[in-house]
Amino acid sequence: MNKIGDSELILNKDGSIFHLHLKPENIADTIILVGDQDRVEMISNYFDNIEFKVQNREFVTHTGTYKGKRISAISTGIGTDNIDIVVNELDALVNIDLDKRVAKEEHTTLNFIRIGTSGALQGDIPVDTPIISETAIGFDGMLNFYQDRDKVGNVDLENKFIKYMDWNPRLPNPYFVDASISLMDKIGEGMRKGITISAPGFYGPQGRVLRLQIQDPNINQKITDFEYNGRKITNYEMESSAIFGLSKLLGHHAVTVCNIIANRIRKEYSKDYKVTVNELIKTILDRLSS
Repeated sequence: MNKIGDSELILNKDGSIFHLHLKPENIADTIILVGDQDRVEMISNYFDNIEFKVQNREFVTHTGTYKGKRISAISTGIGTDNIDIVVNELDALVNIDLDKRVAKEEHTTLNFIRIGTSGALQGDIPVDTPIISETAIGFDGMLNFYQDRDKVGNVDLENKFIKYMDWNPRLPNPYFVDASISLMDKIGEGMRKGITISAPGFYGPQGRVLRLQIQDPNINQKITDFEYNGRKITNYEMESSAIFGLSKLLGHHAVTVCNIIANRIRKEYSKDYKVTVNELIKTILDRLSS
C-alpha cells in the first residue's frame, strides 16, 4: 500500500485530524451534519449524555448518546467547500490507519444525516415543513474534481437538465446524486420528497438580485418548471450535493432533511423557523434511535 504523505493527510501534534481536531474514538458511525455551529448544541441538548466536545473554527463536534444510540453532531459551516473537508476527514478517521498512513483493508461505513434550512421552489410547499432530498443537484462543481463522478450520478437527468436550462458553459457542470434509500426509509416517513439544488452562494447563484444583475434572470422560473419522470425540483440549499457525492464515492450513506423557511415563489418567510427546526431535530433523533 502507498503511504499517504504528511502534506496530504495533515495531523495535529496530538494526533487529531487537521481541521476537525478529532481522533477516531471521538465520533460515532451515525453523524448528524448541520451548517450552523449553534445548532450542534440544539441537538446535543437532547442527548442522555455528552462524552466529547471539541471546536476548531466553524467545526463543532458533540458526541453522546440518545436513547442508548451513540450519535455525533458536527457543524460544517456553509458551502460544499467545507463539506469537502468534513466528509474526507471523517472518512479518514475510520478508513485510514493514521499511524501507518495507509488505507485500512476493512471498510467502515458512516451514516450522514444533514439537518438544514432551505428555500422552496414550488409554490405548493408550505413554509415550516420538512423536505427530504431524494436527489441533490450540485451547482458548485466540487465533485467534478474527483474520478468516477459519473458512476455515482444520474447522467441522464444531468443531460436533460443541461439541455432544458440552456446551461451556460461558463458555469460548472451540474451533477446529480441520489440519497441513501435506507436512510430515507428510516427517517423520511410522512415527509415530502424532493430534488434539492446545492448552490455555491446565497445571492446570485440562487437567483437573488440585490444590486448585481444575474446572468440568467429567468433561472428560478426555469428550475421551477423543469420536470423529470414526474419529479420536480423542490428547494435550494448549499451543502447536500457534496455530502451525497462524496459519501457515494467513499462508500457511506447520506440523506438530507431541510426545514423550509422561505418559499421563493410566494415570497414568504418563516415567522420563527427555530421552533420547527427544533421539532425536526427531535423527530430525526427519535427515528434514528428506533
